[in-house]
Amino acid sequence: MKQIVFVILALSLFGVRSQTYEVGVFGGGANMIGDVGRTNFILPSDIAFGGIFKWNKSKRYAWRGSIIYGKFTADDTKSNTTARQQRGFVVDNSVLEGSVGLEFNFVDYNLHKLGPAFTPYLYTGVTYFRYDFDYFNGGVLQEINQKDGSFAIPITGGFKYRINQFLIFGAEIGARYTFTDNLDASNPVGSNFEEFQFGNIFSDDWYVFSGVTLTYTFGRKSCTDCFE
Repeated sequence: MKQIVFVILALSLFGVRSQTYEVGVFGGGANMIGDVGRTNFILPSDIAFGGIFKWNKSKRYAWRGSIIYGKFTADDTKSNTTARQQRGFVVDNSVLEGSVGLEFNFVDYNLHKLGPAFTPYLYTGVTYFRYDFDYFNGGVLQEINQKDGSFAIPITGGFKYRINQFLIFGAEIGARYTFTDNLDASNPVGSNFEEFQFGNIFSDDWYVFSGVTLTYTFGRKSCTDCFE
């Protein structure tokens, strides 16, 4: 406990003059868009949580990295498509992603001056994630306890607001365009799985994280004119 208090005090003293870095948490929900289940763009079916780090290089952009875990359920019976309702497939999956990229602020966002700071922002970069490799056989989901990995392009929009000198609250919705079509177990890749493919095999899946962030700012100003 004493060590934790010491670290917090040290970060606070280090960040009194300025805040260059942010470290914090993300919490919210996850959903998927594919060939099984609903087609709603934003409709979380389970939880998502993780950690975020940002390096504010200027008033207009920050380098950002994150690790986020999310779960989702795709259920045909909850779809608004009659064909899917009659089919009745259900698949659960989860993703663990690491993402790095650039966050762009719509307005000047200066953390080196006292007072409120607010801006909408966009984030994109590159994401790599791991997910469960499953497939359907005769309408029954085959869970083979195997993982697969793929890349994705994150497209995230949100806003952030500085609560006080050290805490920043944010909210965002981030869609990931993936380079796999098997998050919903509809397109397992491999010569042994071709007979189990269905749906639109030419359209890759998406997954979406929507939620809030809370970050702690620290670090001295790295140059004399970055935030002037």
